[in-house]
Amino acid sequence: MNNENNITENFGTLYHPKSALVFYETKGADTATYVEHFDMDKNGNPINAHPLTVKEAEVLARSLQTEDEKNQAFLKPKGILPTNILHINPNAEKGTVLWYTKAQQRQLYFVDSLSIPNGKAQVPPMLWYANKNSLAVFALATDRRPTEKTPLHYAPFFNIYEDGKVCMGTVSIDIKNSASVEEFIQAWESYFFNSYFSHLLGRHSPIKGNCVTVWKDLIGTDKPFPKEVLKKNNKPLKNLL
Repeated sequence: MNNENNITENFGTLYHPKSALVFYETKGADTATYVEHFDMDKNGNPINAHPLTVKEAEVLARSLQTEDEKNQAFLKPKGILPTNILHINPNAEKGTVLWYTKAQQRQLYFVDSLSIPNGKAQVPPMLWYANKNSLAVFALATDRRPTEKTPLHYAPFFNIYEDGKVCMGTVSIDIKNSASVEEFIQAWESYFFNSYFSHLLGRHSPIKGNCVTVWKDLIGTDKPFPKEVLKKNNKPLKNLL
């Protein structure tokens, strides 16, 4: 019996040799260094030896960007800081961002058991607070930029605990250490709105009234979210900082 298996399909990313460097150094007290660059043929043999050029050195320097340097880029803005960002802690391991969004229309998804059709609907102004692994969301009464004293409301969605933390279920969260603050908030908003809302958590009702009825009435329309159904959680924004 032939028990040989092709295991190459189990390998990770396969890297092929492209070039090589050889460092030469003179002997003695005042040493000098010379670097020679080799290309590689298709069999991985060094060819075309020549002195390392400035352009080749620059390419090498970019490829040697260390993980620490990537971590230093975490939550840095690409340009001028977006005005909807309220607070940033750029720590690579425990970094957080606090931001808000105005009332807007979003595509929403619901599990079949809720009998709410998937579709677009107006959502209220929201406050977002996240690190690399978790997200908390709240509703706001107005589109105005919130302050430390702004009262928070429960976010009128399913899958959210009473403290605002979002149950992401089986959603695979992958926030890179090199993510800019813009990429960070875009990723979290995408994770939130592109996942399926399924159920209320515990005995907590996030609104005044029936959550299913409210979303059934809003889906597929341009009706503004009825802010009168929002419930205050009796905590100001500053409690998150």
